[in-house]
Amino acid sequence: MSETPDFILYAQHGWADSSREITALAQSLASPNTKVVTPNLGFVKTWLRIEPLIDHVEQVAIDMLATYPETRIRIIGHSMGGLIWLEVLNRHPEWWSQVDSLVLVASPVGGSDLGRIFDPLEFGLGIARDLGKNRRTIAETIAAVIPTLTIAGDYDGGSDGTIPVESSKFRHAKFVCIYGLPHATLKNHPAVAAAIRDFWGEATEESELSGHLIQRLRLVAGMTDAHRRDFERSQTLFTFEDGTTIRTWKNPFGVDHVFVASPRGQCLYGGFVGWLHADDLRQALEEIQREYYPQS
Repeated sequence: MSETPDFILYAQHGWADSSREITALAQSLASPNTKVVTPNLGFVKTWLRIEPLIDHVEQVAIDMLATYPETRIRIIGHSMGGLIWLEVLNRHPEWWSQVDSLVLVASPVGGSDLGRIFDPLEFGLGIARDLGKNRRTIAETIAAVIPTLTIAGDYDGGSDGTIPVESSKFRHAKFVCIYGLPHATLKNHPAVAAAIRDFWGEATEESELSGHLIQRLRLVAGMTDAHRRDFERSQTLFTFEDGTTIRTWKNPFGVDHVFVASPRGQCLYGGFVGWLHADDLRQALEEIQREYYPQS
């Protein structure tokens, strides 16, 4: 690896685990000039409290940032490792612009049902209370800015045997469900690696301009994430200098949809507003036209 890496890849293991398996996953995804960072939190410590674990990962990131202040960042967290990184990023919104992608693998963002079962009154029995916490608001705030992928496993018709599929879902993140894989296997499996590679390919399509456009559209009152199948029905409204486009479509019920596409025509974002907020979307598109001067 050269003196300055292409990017730093953080990969964090979770509860009752070590870094061995997730390090193997990270290395299978890394280029020769990637700095792979996989902190080992200690098996016993993962049973106690999450706060010291967050502190540890935060300090590792601070030290790495001091060494490579301009290097782009990618993050993968398995199970509790994903929760740890949500908390670290929540502490440091000033880092968000440097993060290319966040991938959560089998992470109970909505709260672990097992954690709540073991500590129903939130007395603080070991790590259970920390795992049972609902972090969906934090995750959605981060995912509105950082390209985020959440991967769940469906091993028994609704969970990976440990984490319910539904607890992995949250707004603004791309969701992938892999069938037939239990929780532990998800931390290092070719299907998971393939999903991450595909997502990275999509994320790199997003330019600085498209990122600004997506963020602006997400702020429109009443904006709701749309299904990408409707992207093919949309028509180009604006084409920008770099080839990025904004496309629109009105469904048979008169509901306005808007999409942002990469120069290669890949859908980067889709949303819709109800009748109540149609004027808010129209106004936002007019403001975008005035601000960015699209070619058409």
